[in-house]
Amino acid sequence: MASPDPLPADEPTRWLDADERATWLSLSRIIVKLPSALDAQLERDADLNYFEYIVMAMLSEQDDRTLRMSQLAALSNASLSRLSHVAKRLEARGFLQREPDPDDGRYTRAVLTDAGLAKVTSSAPGHVTAVRGLVFDALSAAQRRRLREGIDAILERVDPGNSSWPKPPAI
Repeated sequence: MASPDPLPADEPTRWLDADERATWLSLSRIIVKLPSALDAQLERDADLNYFEYIVMAMLSEQDDRTLRMSQLAALSNASLSRLSHVAKRLEARGFLQREPDPDDGRYTRAVLTDAGLAKVTSSAPGHVTAVRGLVFDALSAAQRRRLREGIDAILERVDPGNSSWPKPPAI
């Protein structure tokens, strides 16, 4: 299922009204500001950037701490090129190892090492504290539910079927 065309050719531009514009500007600001704040915390406290943390966290959630690079790229919302650069840095630090896929040698697998698991495990409390402080402590339970519902509705348009990210647990 492809994303819907945001502007069908036969329809005139539907300009944003004042409320839509204010909402869009707020969303645009959070898209930029939140990752920067999370990045700053992880770099300060864990000597990792947000993307490195996400890569390692995605691997840590796998039973065997292993994913094909193409799967990891999809889960971390990155190009294979960007992921390869980060994997190289994580390998140099002993946190990740790349190896041929034994089931199909055309693929490369990323494996989170014991040192990588220890690093992501020790980094997680500070990251969760930052997420809680920046996001969840600012919202009531009802606001969290509405935010999740709104984000899910947008994601259904941007990423139909939620194909690039693991499904969150049902609440």
